[in-house]
Amino acid sequence: MNTFGRDLSKLNFEQLSAFRYQMRRFERFSEQAAHDEGITPRQYLLLLHIKGYPGRDWATIGELAERLQAQHHGVVALVSRCEVLGLVERKISERDRRQVEVHLLDAGEQVLVRLAEMHRVELRTLEGTFTIPQIDV
Repeated sequence: MNTFGRDLSKLNFEQLSAFRYQMRRFERFSEQAAHDEGITPRQYLLLLHIKGYPGRDWATIGELAERLQAQHHGVVALVSRCEVLGLVERKISERDRRQVEVHLLDAGEQVLVRLAEMHRVELRTLEGTFTIPQIDV
């Protein structure tokens, strides 16, 4: 018996392996699609999380750091690089002058829409193969 008090079966490991494999295949597709559009995978995710933030079309650096699971200063640098490319812009919040909002620009929106469509097509090809492992804990 392992230190966690429960043994995992061979099938459990096979399910975990298959799940991670499908996840990695999708990630690899996503990375290549972003590169083909001339941006990095992190830049694509930044654009996606700005547009996809619940309830509005902008997000703060802190919110983006949480969504990206990244350090605040790293997201500041990522936003700066996207600003240079003309994909996003920062605006001081009108409601709270201490807060900075990150907004998509038209060029960022266009790149995001193209990539989102490619991802939608790819996700359809994964239907039925991308399943969450059933492991009892």
